[in-house]
Amino acid sequence: MKPLHSWNVTPDQATRLQERLRERLIIENGFPGIKRIGGADVGYSRDGSRLLGTMVVLSFPEMELLDVATSFGKVPFSYVPGLLSFREGPILIETFKKLRVKPDAMIFEGQGIAHPRGFGIASHLGLWLNLRSIGCTKNPLVKNFLPLALWRGSFEWIQEDGKRVGAVLRTRERVKPVFVSPGYRIDLNTSIEIILAACPKFRIPEPLRQAHRLTRLIA
Repeated sequence: MKPLHSWNVTPDQATRLQERLRERLIIENGFPGIKRIGGADVGYSRDGSRLLGTMVVLSFPEMELLDVATSFGKVPFSYVPGLLSFREGPILIETFKKLRVKPDAMIFEGQGIAHPRGFGIASHLGLWLNLRSIGCTKNPLVKNFLPLALWRGSFEWIQEDGKRVGAVLRTRERVKPVFVSPGYRIDLNTSIEIILAACPKFRIPEPLRQAHRLTRLIA
């Protein structure tokens, strides 16, 4: 795994990195061959100085647990909206290295290309790991979309500058939606299909839900 850049950067340098690395993204159909899917989560200590990275790998589409990994570390970067990957990326990369069973694709809690600079944490870490990746979160950074129907599977496109960059997706009937965007080596329609398949019982995709559950047990 070859590093893309140093993590020791200022917010201005981080922004310029996002704009430069965005040009290297591949957004394409990546569904065939996915048999294992990962989910990532990050928890913080009460004083906010340390963090815990957790990852799980599940079979797809069965959602059976195959592997888990955790890492502890210091918070390397202040909280800046739109720069989440510089805060949580290093610990998640270290956690990924510890997985014995590597996923064919990852779901990250955050944005893919539905991001002010088109380069959220799912895009950043997907590119770094050279792995198909999807961003899925409860709150959007790009808010240009229409109201959503109430049934499971309904969605509306999220658009930026006239381009479809994500979708607001209902994974449970009459339950708040999630916000989905492709990160790397996968397209938007495929991302929606995978997130729905990964939500057999709950609003949140099972890989993210189980990673978050592990974080709460340990942190």
